[in-house]
Amino acid sequence: MTHKKTTVSLPFMLMGVLFCICLIAANLLETKQVTLGPLEMTAGLIVFPISYIINDCLVEVWGYRRARFVIWMGFLMNFLFVIFGLLADWLPAAPYWQGEEGFHAIFGLAPRIAGASFLAFLVGSFLNAYVMSRMKLSQGGKHFSLRAIASTIVGEGADSLIFFPLALGGVVPWEVMPAMMLTQVCLKTGYEIIALPVTIRVVKYMKRTQGEDTFDKNISYSVWKLSEL
Repeated sequence: MTHKKTTVSLPFMLMGVLFCICLIAANLLETKQVTLGPLEMTAGLIVFPISYIINDCLVEVWGYRRARFVIWMGFLMNFLFVIFGLLADWLPAAPYWQGEEGFHAIFGLAPRIAGASFLAFLVGSFLNAYVMSRMKLSQGGKHFSLRAIASTIVGEGADSLIFFPLALGGVVPWEVMPAMMLTQVCLKTGYEIIALPVTIRVVKYMKRTQGEDTFDKNISYSVWKLSEL
């Protein structure tokens, strides 16, 4: 019996690791609400859009199937981190330690935020990857900037529509919620646009050095087929 040997390159692995770090950091930072002038947002804005930029790079260079693997890997690593944080929060604090209240404020809210984040992340990330993949096929590989922005709007829009009501309903006033959601989508898309010159260079470099420029012809877009790389 012949077994297919599946290997991944160092750049692919590093991008997968960075993707996971961004998701874990975003979960912690989302616990803080921020006001900058007239804008209401969460501190997760600092890092979360980077995961969508990485998602775009993965799909553009290695295709939907490998991006699907990284998305699920990010989900698993994020889940493990939340479980570890929850267990640490449950442990009795030393009587001399003064940080219990602050620790609980972050990790005590984490399960709710994580649950909303998990669902929003999966829907948003897979929609982002799907739009990138389908637009690349329909455009014959041209107009990377257009599909990067379009996929981000779709993915971030779905993410915000799911995450904010589930994670922050009752914490953030409901009358503030729509403006916060719209602000997040606009700012994250703006983040992507500002980062586009760097993203384009990274994608070109990866394609050239890795010898990869995948077009997802005749593949299954099922989110469950992890065995297909």
